[in-house]
Amino acid sequence: MMSPAPGQSLPPRKDRRDLAREKARMLREEQQKRQRRRRLAWRGGVAVGIVAIAAIVAIVIVNGVRPEAATGPRNMASDGILLTGDGTSVTAVTTPAIAAGATPTATDRTSLAGTVNIVTYVDYLCPFCGQFETTNAQQIAGWVTAGNATLEVHPISILDSSSSGTKYSTRAANAAACVADMDPNHFLAVNTALFAKQPAENTSGLTDDALASLVTGAGVTAAGVPTCIAGQTFAPWVGAATKRALAGPLPNSTVPKVTGTPTVLVNGTAYSGALDDAAAFAAFVQTQATAGTTAPTPATRTPTPAG
Repeated sequence: MMSPAPGQSLPPRKDRRDLAREKARMLREEQQKRQRRRRLAWRGGVAVGIVAIAAIVAIVIVNGVRPEAATGPRNMASDGILLTGDGTSVTAVTTPAIAAGATPTATDRTSLAGTVNIVTYVDYLCPFCGQFETTNAQQIAGWVTAGNATLEVHPISILDSSSSGTKYSTRAANAAACVADMDPNHFLAVNTALFAKQPAENTSGLTDDALASLVTGAGVTAAGVPTCIAGQTFAPWVGAATKRALAGPLPNSTVPKVTGTPTVLVNGTAYSGALDDAAAFAAFVQTQATAGTTAPTPATRTPTPAG
C-alpha cells in the first residue's frame, strides 16, 4: 500500500489502482529488458567462444602440417647426391639432412681435384633429360665406377604442369629423394630406372605405387621407402630445391642459374652440345679434364623451358 507524503491526502482509490498497474507494467518491462540483455550477452559469449575454438583448431592444423616443411633428405646436403667409385662399385657420399629453413652446403671439391666432376640438374618428366640419360648413362656410370669421375645429381621439378594434374615431376623427384635418404647406394640404379620408365609429357605418369615398385625393382630394400613415396615426405624440399636452382647461383660453376633441363656441368662448365651424341659428350669431358674450365665451342641446343 502506498503511503502519502506528509501533509498530503491519499488519492482516490481508482487513481491508486491505476498507479499500481503502471508501476507493475514498468517493472515487467524492465525485467524483460534485463532478460533480453542477458540472452544477447550469452549468445555473444558463445559466438566469441566458437570463433576462439575455430582459431585454435586452425592453428593446430596449420602447425600440424608445417613442421619440417622443407627438411631435406639425408645425403643431399648440397640439394644433390654425390656419387663416387672405388674401381669396383659406386657409393654415395653421406651427409646430414638439410634442416628446415637452412641453406644447402655446396660440395667441397678440394678432395675431388683428381677426378672429373659431373653435375646434372634433371626433371624426371623432361624428355631432353631422358635423351641425355639414355645416351650417356652407361659411360658416366663406367667413369664413376672406375674412380675417374664423380656424379652429383640434383632432381628438380619444373614440369609439374605437364602431367595432367598429378605433379609427376615432384612425385618422381620425391621418390629419388626417399632413396637418397634411406638407401643412397642404390640411387644411381633408381635414377636410371626412372628414365627408362619415363612417361610422356602431358600424361599422368607413374602412380605412387608404380614408383614404389620401380625403386624396389632397382634393388632398394629399405622398408620405409614406399611409405616415404606414398606420403610425399620430401615434396616440400623438392619445391624448395627447385626454387634455389632456378634462382641460382649454381655452386662450383660458372653458370648463374638453371634455365632449363637438363643442365649438365663438367668441372663447373655447362655442356650445351648434342644430347644424343655420347662421343660429343665424352670429348667435352676429356677437354674439361685436361683444360680445367676452358670449354670447347659447343653445338647449340634448346633446353626444356623452366616452367
